[in-house]
Amino acid sequence: MKNFPLLAACFALLVSACAVPTRNGAQGELPTVTANLPAHSADLGRPSVLDEDDVETGATSSKLIPANAQKKIPQRMVRVLIVENSKSAYIKHTGRINIYTQDLSKKYKVSRRGTLAVKTHKNGQVQVGSLVSATPIIIEPVDGTQLEIDKVTYTGKFYALPGKNTFNLVEFTPLENYLYGVLPYEMHPTWALEALKAQAVAARTYTLKSIEKKADEPFDLYADVRSQMYKGSAHVQDSVKKAVDQTRGQVLAYKGELFYTYYHGNCGGGTDHVSIWNQKAPHIKPLGGNSCKFDAHSKSFNFKQDIPKSSAEKFARSQGLKGSLKSIKVAKKTGTGRASYLTLKTSGGSKTVLCASFRAATGIRSCKLTKISVGTTKVHLEGHGYGHGIGMCQDGAHGMAKQKYTYKQILKHYYPGSTLSQFR
Repeated sequence: MKNFPLLAACFALLVSACAVPTRNGAQGELPTVTANLPAHSADLGRPSVLDEDDVETGATSSKLIPANAQKKIPQRMVRVLIVENSKSAYIKHTGRINIYTQDLSKKYKVSRRGTLAVKTHKNGQVQVGSLVSATPIIIEPVDGTQLEIDKVTYTGKFYALPGKNTFNLVEFTPLENYLYGVLPYEMHPTWALEALKAQAVAARTYTLKSIEKKADEPFDLYADVRSQMYKGSAHVQDSVKKAVDQTRGQVLAYKGELFYTYYHGNCGGGTDHVSIWNQKAPHIKPLGGNSCKFDAHSKSFNFKQDIPKSSAEKFARSQGLKGSLKSIKVAKKTGTGRASYLTLKTSGGSKTVLCASFRAATGIRSCKLTKISVGTTKVHLEGHGYGHGIGMCQDGAHGMAKQKYTYKQILKHYYPGSTLSQFR
């Protein structure tokens, strides 16, 4: 899946399910709420060869306070899975690094730039350089050293986590640094600043919500679309830095709790209730859908797409249908025109399925479909939008920002009923 509060009348419009916000607003106070987050994420013991700066540890509770509170907020650390189930990896380092085991029983320093090999070792061990261990090995950059893997550069420390026959590499980095590496891959960095700020708040909230159930696991987030796209924080564009820094610590809450602030490319004229995409998601107002009159400027608003017929038939077989695909028809739509169910007909029968499941399996751009035709080798689709259609429409956020809406107004529009707060 952005600074002036609104007038009361405008606010009432914004929180309604089909509201379009007004542009101007007066200043006011934001309420204080509490988030039910776990204590600081487990960090495998957090060895400290180097001092941690601006990091809060050992917390037993986390709070959300008004976003306009003028106070330095300690950063939460985030653990991102960078290399998954690998047998070898190579880490380039631009300068000094420390390498040590979790219990500090083995450690050494590398004083010059170079390349560090990480490999699996016998008996479920992992080898980093010349150090071998059955417990995690930490690679910690010193004095601004950067670590590079597969042409992506990182600023945090790495944990090499041994498995049975493979290992994982997890970066341990401050939350705001993590966001530096998320924003330019989730929203174009040349877009209007208020849109980028809205994206920063949404991404920060999504990150912290994701951490809630990860405290006892070895990492918090994937570095790809399974969580949020992330490509390191070594090279930060000015627009991205402004968006993150000017919203530092700000998150969205609903009834005192964080929620998954889903976002997507283009909603095609309106977002929808989260249940059409994720039936297990909680039914809360901020994910209930809203109108959108700000995304039609984008080339993603309309689409024409061909997918291999074989992909659709593979999905049909996974649903218990046999034979060749004959037709696909929209069985049910939402109020915004998005297909919630499709009926697939083959030579062996027919079945009605979730459009979201069909989209995930075949890669169609959107379920807001206006035309579907099944050919000999391809399925042709036409429609509106790009993505699942839940939460914030990124093209819509950009459109609103270009019309001088603030990031707060953008967030209120796409997450109606939510409260902008400060996390700590």
